[in-house]
Amino acid sequence: MATKILVIGIGNAYRSDDGVGLVAAQRLKNQRLRSFRVLEHSGEGTDLMDCWKGADTVILLDAVASGAKPGTLHRWNATWRPLPAPTFRGSSHAFSLVAAVELARVLGRLPQHLIVYGIEGRDFRAGTGLSSETEEAVSDLVRRVLQEVRQVLRGRNR
Repeated sequence: MATKILVIGIGNAYRSDDGVGLVAAQRLKNQRLRSFRVLEHSGEGTDLMDCWKGADTVILLDAVASGAKPGTLHRWNATWRPLPAPTFRGSSHAFSLVAAVELARVLGRLPQHLIVYGIEGRDFRAGTGLSSETEEAVSDLVRRVLQEVRQVLRGRNR
C-alpha cells in the first residue's frame, strides 16, 4: 500500500513573515514531485484536521515567534508530544495550529506521523514579502522537507 504524505504550508501572505509556510509550499509544488502532495492553507485549525484526513504522514510548515534569531529553523514531532504553544503565539486565528493538533490528539484524529517545521519570523506586520532572514531560511526548509519525505519513503519500503 502506498504511503500518503501530505505537506501543508500555513500562513497569511499579507502579514509579511507569516507567509513563509506558503512560500515554502509553493517552492515544493514547483518541483512537481509525485511522492507527496502539497497544500497551501490559511492555518485555520478546524479545517486543518479535515485537510490531513487520510494521510499517513503530515508535514506542516509555518512561521513561529519563539524569540530565537530570525530565520532559525525549528522541527517538532507532534506525534509524540504537544507543540510549544508560546512559539506559535503569532497566529491570527481563533483556533490555532496548536489547538488543532491537540484537539486531533484527543479525538484520535492525528495522522500516524505529524512533523511541524517552523521558521522564526522577524516581521509579522501587514505587508507582503518576507524579511531577508526568513527568505534565506526557505531554501533550507525545502531541503529538509525533501529529506524528511525520503526518510519516510525509505522507512515505508523496508
